[in-house]
Amino acid sequence: MSDCGCHVEASNEDERRILRIALALNATMFVVGITAGLIAQSMGLVADSLDMLADASAYAIGLVAMTRSARFKASAGQLSGSILLLLGLAVLAGVVWRAVMGSEPEGSWMIGIAFVSLAVNTIVLRLLGRFRQSEVHLRATWLFTRVDVIANVAVILSGVLVLVLNNAAPDLVIGTALGLYIIKEAIGIVREAREERKNTLGDQTAHQSPSQ
Repeated sequence: MSDCGCHVEASNEDERRILRIALALNATMFVVGITAGLIAQSMGLVADSLDMLADASAYAIGLVAMTRSARFKASAGQLSGSILLLLGLAVLAGVVWRAVMGSEPEGSWMIGIAFVSLAVNTIVLRLLGRFRQSEVHLRATWLFTRVDVIANVAVILSGVLVLVLNNAAPDLVIGTALGLYIIKEAIGIVREAREERKNTLGDQTAHQSPSQ
Protein backbone atom coordinates (compact mmCIF):
# COMPACT_ATOMS: atom_id res chain seq x y z
CA MET A 1 0.00 0.00 0.00
CA SER A 2 1.54 3.33 -1.07
CA ASP A 3 2.21 6.12 1.39
CA CYS A 4 -0.37 8.84 0.79
CA GLY A 5 1.42 11.35 3.00
CA CYS A 6 -1.65 11.65 5.22
CA HIS A 7 0.39 11.19 8.40
CA VAL A 8 2.71 14.07 7.47
CA GLU A 9 -0.24 16.33 6.62
CA ALA A 10 -1.97 15.48 9.91
CA SER A 11 1.24 16.14 11.84
CA ASN A 12 1.74 19.50 10.13
CA GLU A 13 -1.84 20.53 10.85
CA ASP A 14 -1.40 19.54 14.51
CA GLU A 15 1.74 21.68 14.69
CA ARG A 16 -0.10 24.63 13.12
CA ARG A 17 -2.90 24.26 15.69
CA ILE A 18 -0.39 24.30 18.54
CA LEU A 19 1.31 27.42 17.19
CA ARG A 20 -2.04 29.19 16.73
CA ILE A 21 -3.01 28.47 20.35
CA ALA A 22 0.40 29.62 21.59
CA LEU A 23 0.18 32.77 19.45
CA ALA A 24 -3.26 33.69 20.80
CA LEU A 25 -2.26 33.11 24.44
CA ASN A 26 0.98 35.08 24.19
CA ALA A 27 -0.56 37.98 22.28
CA THR A 28 -3.21 38.25 24.98
CA MET A 29 -0.67 38.10 27.81
CA PHE A 30 1.49 40.71 26.08
CA VAL A 31 -1.40 43.19 26.20
CA VAL A 32 -2.18 42.30 29.82
CA GLY A 33 1.47 42.39 30.88
CA ILE A 34 2.47 45.65 29.19
CA THR A 35 -0.62 47.38 30.55
CA ALA A 36 0.00 46.12 34.08
CA GLY A 37 3.72 46.90 33.82
CA LEU A 38 3.08 50.52 32.89
CA ILE A 39 0.42 50.97 35.58
CA ALA A 40 2.57 49.28 38.24
CA GLN A 41 5.78 51.03 37.05
CA SER A 42 7.48 47.64 36.90
CA MET A 43 10.34 47.06 34.44
CA GLY A 44 10.17 43.39 35.35
CA LEU A 45 6.61 43.16 34.05
CA VAL A 46 7.43 45.30 31.00
CA ALA A 47 10.39 43.03 30.16
CA ASP A 48 8.22 39.95 30.69
CA SER A 49 5.49 41.32 28.41
CA LEU A 50 7.99 42.21 25.67
CA ASP A 51 9.26 38.65 25.92
CA MET A 52 5.67 37.55 25.33
CA LEU A 53 5.57 39.77 22.24
CA ALA A 54 8.77 38.15 20.98
CA ASP A 55 7.18 34.74 21.52
CA ALA A 56 4.08 35.75 19.59
CA SER A 57 6.29 36.96 16.74
CA ALA A 58 8.22 33.68 16.76
CA TYR A 59 4.98 31.66 16.62
CA ALA A 60 3.69 33.77 13.71
CA ILE A 61 6.99 33.35 11.85
CA GLY A 62 6.91 29.61 12.58
CA LEU A 63 3.44 29.34 11.07
CA VAL A 64 4.51 31.15 7.91
CA ALA A 65 7.73 29.13 7.58
CA MET A 66 6.20 25.71 8.21
CA THR A 67 5.53 24.85 4.57
CA ARG A 68 8.51 26.74 3.12
CA SER A 69 12.02 25.68 2.12
CA ALA A 70 14.83 24.83 4.56
CA ARG A 71 16.60 28.06 3.61
CA PHE A 72 13.46 30.10 4.39
CA LYS A 73 13.07 28.32 7.73
CA ALA A 74 16.67 29.14 8.67
CA SER A 75 16.08 32.77 7.70
CA ALA A 76 12.89 32.75 9.80
CA GLY A 77 14.86 31.50 12.78
CA GLN A 78 17.39 34.27 12.27
CA LEU A 79 14.59 36.85 12.11
CA SER A 80 13.09 35.52 15.34
CA GLY A 81 16.43 35.83 17.09
CA SER A 82 16.93 39.36 15.76
CA ILE A 83 13.53 40.44 17.09
CA LEU A 84 14.37 38.97 20.48
CA LEU A 85 17.73 40.80 20.46
CA LEU A 86 16.07 44.15 19.78
CA LEU A 87 13.56 43.60 22.57
CA GLY A 88 16.35 42.70 24.99
CA LEU A 89 18.12 45.96 24.18
CA ALA A 90 14.81 47.83 24.60
CA VAL A 91 14.42 46.32 28.08
CA LEU A 92 17.88 47.50 29.11
CA ALA A 93 17.12 50.98 27.78
CA GLY A 94 13.88 50.98 29.79
CA VAL A 95 15.72 50.01 32.96
CA VAL A 96 18.17 52.89 32.51
CA TRP A 97 15.28 55.29 31.95
CA ARG A 98 13.46 54.08 35.07
CA ALA A 99 16.66 54.29 37.13
CA VAL A 100 17.22 57.90 36.06
CA MET A 101 13.60 59.08 36.28
CA GLY A 102 12.70 57.04 39.35
CA SER A 103 9.89 54.51 39.86
CA GLU A 104 7.66 53.05 42.55
CA PRO A 105 6.80 49.51 41.38
CA GLU A 106 3.77 47.78 42.87
CA GLY A 107 4.93 44.42 44.19
CA SER A 108 1.43 42.96 44.46
CA TRP A 109 0.73 43.71 40.78
CA MET A 110 4.05 42.15 39.81
CA ILE A 111 3.31 38.94 41.71
CA GLY A 112 -0.28 38.60 40.51
CA ILE A 113 0.34 39.22 36.80
CA ALA A 114 3.53 37.12 36.80
CA PHE A 115 1.62 34.18 38.33
CA VAL A 116 -0.97 34.37 35.55
CA SER A 117 1.80 34.57 32.94
CA LEU A 118 3.58 31.62 34.52
CA ALA A 119 0.43 29.50 34.30
CA VAL A 120 -0.05 30.42 30.63
CA ASN A 121 3.60 29.80 29.73
CA THR A 122 3.64 26.46 31.51
CA ILE A 123 0.75 25.32 29.35
CA VAL A 124 2.38 26.66 26.18
CA LEU A 125 5.75 25.08 27.05
CA ARG A 126 4.09 21.67 27.36
CA LEU A 127 2.37 22.16 24.01
CA LEU A 128 5.65 23.13 22.34
CA GLY A 129 7.63 20.27 23.87
CA ARG A 130 7.47 18.38 20.57
CA PHE A 131 9.49 21.20 18.93
CA ARG A 132 12.43 20.88 21.34
CA GLN A 133 14.50 18.86 18.85
CA SER A 134 12.85 20.19 15.70
CA GLU A 135 14.03 22.61 12.99
CA VAL A 136 15.57 25.88 14.14
CA HIS A 137 12.51 28.06 13.42
CA LEU A 138 10.33 25.74 15.54
CA ARG A 139 12.97 25.09 18.18
CA ALA A 140 13.17 28.88 18.64
CA THR A 141 9.52 28.89 19.76
CA TRP A 142 10.29 26.36 22.50
CA LEU A 143 13.38 28.32 23.59
CA PHE A 144 11.42 31.58 23.70
CA THR A 145 8.78 30.03 25.95
CA ARG A 146 11.41 28.53 28.25
CA VAL A 147 12.85 32.03 28.67
CA ASP A 148 9.36 33.26 29.56
CA VAL A 149 8.93 30.67 32.32
CA ILE A 150 12.24 31.70 33.87
CA ALA A 151 11.28 35.36 33.53
CA ASN A 152 7.92 34.79 35.25
CA VAL A 153 9.56 33.16 38.27
CA ALA A 154 12.11 35.99 38.43
CA VAL A 155 9.38 38.66 38.37
CA ILE A 156 7.47 36.89 41.15
CA LEU A 157 10.60 36.83 43.33
CA SER A 158 11.36 40.49 42.60
CA GLY A 159 7.75 41.40 43.45
CA VAL A 160 8.12 39.73 46.82
CA LEU A 161 11.36 41.64 47.44
CA VAL A 162 9.76 44.94 46.40
CA LEU A 163 7.00 44.36 48.95
CA VAL A 164 9.36 43.29 51.73
CA LEU A 165 12.00 45.97 51.16
CA ASN A 166 9.65 48.70 49.92
CA ASN A 167 12.29 49.56 47.32
CA ALA A 168 12.41 49.67 43.51
CA ALA A 169 15.91 48.17 43.29
CA PRO A 170 14.82 44.49 42.99
CA ASP A 171 12.56 45.36 40.05
CA LEU A 172 15.38 47.19 38.25
CA VAL A 173 17.82 44.36 38.96
CA ILE A 174 15.40 41.75 37.61
CA GLY A 175 14.65 43.93 34.58
CA THR A 176 18.36 44.17 33.83
CA ALA A 177 18.90 40.44 34.33
CA LEU A 178 15.97 39.59 32.03
CA GLY A 179 17.22 42.00 29.39
CA LEU A 180 20.68 40.41 29.43
CA TYR A 181 19.22 36.88 29.40
CA ILE A 182 16.98 37.75 26.45
CA ILE A 183 20.00 39.09 24.55
CA LYS A 184 22.01 35.92 25.32
CA GLU A 185 19.23 33.64 24.04
CA ALA A 186 18.76 35.84 20.96
CA ILE A 187 22.44 35.67 20.00
CA GLY A 188 22.37 31.88 20.34
CA ILE A 189 19.33 31.57 18.06
CA VAL A 190 20.81 33.93 15.44
CA ARG A 191 24.11 32.02 15.38
CA GLU A 192 22.38 28.66 15.04
CA ALA A 193 20.11 29.95 12.28
CA ARG A 194 23.07 31.39 10.38
CA GLU A 195 24.89 28.07 10.62
CA GLU A 196 21.88 26.18 9.29
CA ARG A 197 21.49 28.71 6.48
CA LYS A 198 25.14 28.23 5.51
CA ASN A 199 24.70 24.46 5.54
CA THR A 200 21.58 24.79 3.39
CA LEU A 201 23.40 26.98 0.86
CA GLY A 202 26.31 24.53 0.85
CA ASP A 203 24.00 21.60 0.13
CA GLN A 204 22.31 23.50 -2.69
CA THR A 205 25.68 24.39 -4.23
CA ALA A 206 26.81 20.77 -4.06
CA HIS A 207 23.62 19.57 -5.77
CA GLN A 208 23.90 22.20 -8.49
CA SER A 209 27.57 21.48 -9.30
CA PRO A 210 27.90 19.60 -12.61
CA SER A 211 29.24 16.07 -12.38
CA GLN A 212 32.79 15.59 -13.65
